[in-house]
Amino acid sequence: MVVNFILVVIVGFIAQMIDGSLGMAYGVSANSFLLGVGLPPAIASASVHSAEIVTTAISGISHWHEGNTDRRMVLALLVPGVIGGALGAYILTNIDGNVIKPYITIYLLLMGICILVKAFNSVQLSEEKQTSKWLIPLGLVGGVSDAIGGGGWGPIVTSTLISSGHAPRKAIGSVNFAEFFVTIAEVIVFITTLSFTENWRYIAALLIGGIIAAPLGARLTKKISAKTLMIMVGILIIVLQLRTLYQLYF
Repeated sequence: MVVNFILVVIVGFIAQMIDGSLGMAYGVSANSFLLGVGLPPAIASASVHSAEIVTTAISGISHWHEGNTDRRMVLALLVPGVIGGALGAYILTNIDGNVIKPYITIYLLLMGICILVKAFNSVQLSEEKQTSKWLIPLGLVGGVSDAIGGGGWGPIVTSTLISSGHAPRKAIGSVNFAEFFVTIAEVIVFITTLSFTENWRYIAALLIGGIIAAPLGARLTKKISAKTLMIMVGILIIVLQLRTLYQLYF
């Protein structure tokens, strides 16, 4: 029990270090670890998102304070993101974990590959204000994927916005701000459909690790390039999912 708690604290620490340095992949990283140690998909996703309520709140407020948010972008993403997150959480809690686990694993494997591809395909982006008519469907897809996969809001939404020409600072800040509300919607569904009797120890462990790592993320960014960190997290997620697939089928 103590060993598992310490392990999840370490998971929370690593995931927050990655997220603090890249602006994404907290959920994907933490969920990958929790699935890897044997938690059912719904329990893993619920635990990750419960812990994220605190981390996304701090992140969102910080980005707003620093002027990194675009109000129109936030509003366009927030409502469909909340709907998608709640829908994804409901779907996840009503499906047998053993049935959906292979699909979640493949999803996370694809996310790891996407992060890796993005690391090797950096492009010069304009700081000019961009607008997109597809922010609403993007928010919906991002919310559903985030709940079902235990993470994916940042990698899907932020990566799509940046690759389509949106200024990175505004994209990252707006997506992080909206994520807080998406996370709350997901957790409300999880709380009303799952028993959290045993989950609180995982949530507490993730929070402890995240709180310790939070002030260190900025320092790490100064010493290691974002590309190097993205390569590291991409490889990490891919290796974890290949391990899970091996355990499922061999």
